[in-house]
Amino acid sequence: MTDAPVLTALHEGWGELVLNRPDRRNALAPRSAAALREGLAALLAGGARVILLRGEGGTFCSGLDVDLFRGGAGWAVDWTGFHRDLYACPALVICALERYAINAGAALALASDLMVAGEDAVLTVGEAAIGMHAPMNLAWLRLRAPESVAAQLALGAGRMRGSDLHRLGLAWALVPDAGVLDHAREAAGRMAAWPAGTLAGIKAALRRPLPEGGDVFDAVQARPGALGASPSRVARP
Repeated sequence: MTDAPVLTALHEGWGELVLNRPDRRNALAPRSAAALREGLAALLAGGARVILLRGEGGTFCSGLDVDLFRGGAGWAVDWTGFHRDLYACPALVICALERYAINAGAALALASDLMVAGEDAVLTVGEAAIGMHAPMNLAWLRLRAPESVAAQLALGAGRMRGSDLHRLGLAWALVPDAGVLDHAREAAGRMAAWPAGTLAGIKAALRRPLPEGGDVFDAVQARPGALGASPSRVARP
């Protein structure tokens, strides 16, 4: 075992980017954002055309571990930087949404190109209820969802189950909870075997530009009260 907050595994044409704090339900630590950036870069350098983003131990991500974020400088730069890296990433990113994705964890799930969700998994964009701005969640919702769907998540600040994510078009596949990781791994391996360049080319063509142009991540952070991260109180084991 290792105490690294993020692990990587490179397979034939695809790789796994793994949140590795299972004892804290994969809550993000101050080192996590930089480690995610490094892991993503390493997988791309290794030739991964598909990247599976998942959590270790059967849970995706319970948000920020706020007990560790006491004046932690530098987090916001790497956190926003990682989301920019994902936006520019030529590889297809698949998220294995097991159990839940809360606040900052939701932003990671929404950043994926395709989401495999468990039937009883829960995604929560709950920052509005605690007075936060949720810039990364807002950025991805603006890129991926109609305003009506974005409002249900960002303004409603409620829990959205996997079945609702699938119904609203945010989840690509809905599977029994115990089969999420196997389904996502099978899909990653299968799609990595498709002709080289196909996924990257289609992904680039599908990217939705903002009507006003510019950088989507700068646009959402320019709003009053915007913050560089989306903290959430991790549920106690």
